[in-house]
Amino acid sequence: MQSLNYQHLLYFWVVAREGGLVPAGRALNLSHPTLSAQIHALERQLGTPLFTKVGRRLVLTEAGRQAYRMAGEIFALGDDLVEAVRGRGDRPRRLEVGIVDVMPKLVARRLLQPALAPGDPVHLVCREGSLDRLLADLAHGTLDVVLADSPLPSGSPIRAHTHPLGSCGVSILATPELAAAHRDGFPGSLSEAPWLLPAERLALRRSLDRWFERVGFRPRIVAEFEDVALMQAFGADGVGVFPAPDAAGLDLVSRSGVERIGPAEGVVEQYHAITAERRVQNPVVRAISAGGI
Repeated sequence: MQSLNYQHLLYFWVVAREGGLVPAGRALNLSHPTLSAQIHALERQLGTPLFTKVGRRLVLTEAGRQAYRMAGEIFALGDDLVEAVRGRGDRPRRLEVGIVDVMPKLVARRLLQPALAPGDPVHLVCREGSLDRLLADLAHGTLDVVLADSPLPSGSPIRAHTHPLGSCGVSILATPELAAAHRDGFPGSLSEAPWLLPAERLALRRSLDRWFERVGFRPRIVAEFEDVALMQAFGADGVGVFPAPDAAGLDLVSRSGVERIGPAEGVVEQYHAITAERRVQNPVVRAISAGGI
């Protein structure tokens, strides 16, 4: 079998990374025809197109996305080899983590603790965004793992695998004044309380709505939030009672001075690590996946 031409692979990878022939040509100091010819040669060798044209843009095919991700791993491994041979193999391992923007920050910090445990040094890079955006970055090889409050959506075009990290209950918190006013007779005592809730599109909100139906009241909502951290900040200021996963509750109590009124029985938050690998090879990602809540 003909050996892979790694120079062609590099040119392809840079074009995909830079988003087109023009910026890639500037980065590599090569002409567009030269780059185009090298990529066509790689496609002939692999037996499949790596790009398709959409208007004036080059868009990666499914094979192209896979090749881009694997090429990134190949070149990263090459960098590690050079550093190790030159005696600089003690540099921190870089770990690129995507965190879904609706995940409580205190929960994300707890999930990432294994990555910062004593041992091999790790250079942790955290990015926040929507699940769709982060999964696209995972598919393109620019993220090692995505932390989410839901598994990979069924029917997703992204080739990825979900690794459950565990689950936890949810409690209702408030400032000491609000907690004292609404603790007796919980949960029915909360029917007249001012409520701060996650936005309707969030999984936690849907679970809470079902809980409200079970306990038999409609909450008096004073504010809804896409950003859970902002909701918690309003709650710490006494604007209303609010839900929080138990994985973050103790930290919120100690940091913000709020109190737990009681549990939202049956409401559960689940957390997942999503990777491009069915069997995780990266030891740091493996530690995160094994750590859980």
